[in-house]
Amino acid sequence: MRLFAKLYQQCMHAAAHQHAPKALCALSFAESSFFPIPPDVMLAPMALRSPQRALWYAFLCTLFSVLGGVLGYLIGFYAFDLIAELLQTTRYWQAYLETRGWFQKWGVWLVFVAGFSPIPYKLFTITAGVMAQPLLVFVLVSFIGRGARFFLLAGLLKTLGARIEPLLARYIEWLGWLFVCVLTLALIIMSSH
Repeated sequence: MRLFAKLYQQCMHAAAHQHAPKALCALSFAESSFFPIPPDVMLAPMALRSPQRALWYAFLCTLFSVLGGVLGYLIGFYAFDLIAELLQTTRYWQAYLETRGWFQKWGVWLVFVAGFSPIPYKLFTITAGVMAQPLLVFVLVSFIGRGARFFLLAGLLKTLGARIEPLLARYIEWLGWLFVCVLTLALIIMSSH
C-alpha cells in the first residue's frame, strides 16, 4: 500500500490550486489557536510547486499564524474558564499545566521556542493569554519565532526544491513510514515517563 506517495501527490496537486494561498492562510490561522495540523503541510508543497512565490507564502503563513495566535491568546485571556473543563478531559491538560510552569520560569520568550519548534504552538498562545503575558511582546515574539520557522522552510525549498523534489517523490513512502516509526517511538518514550 502506497499511502504516503498518494498523499504526496494529492498535496502537490492541491498546492497548485488557485485557492491554495487562501487555504494556507486559513490553516495557519486555525493551527495557532485550535486546529491540530501545522501549516507546514501546505507551505512545503506550495513552495516546491512555485519556488518563485515561496517567500510570499512564508509571509502569509507567518502573518495568519500570528493572527491565529492572537485569537489563542484572547481565548486564554477571556474565555479559559469556558474551555478549562473540556481541556481537562484531553491529553492536553497535563501539557497545559507544564506549560504554565514554563511560563512562570521563562515568560513570553517561551512563545518564540514554541513558534519555531514543532511542539503545539496553540498550547502556548492560549497559556500566554491565561498568564496575561504582555500582548505586544507576545505578538513580536510570535512574529520572530513563526517567521523564522516558515521563512527557513520556504527558503530551503526555494533554494533546494528543484534538486530535492525528485528524491522526495522517489522516497516519500520510506520517509513517511520512518516518520511514523520515530513519532510512535517518541510517544512511547514520553508516555513511559
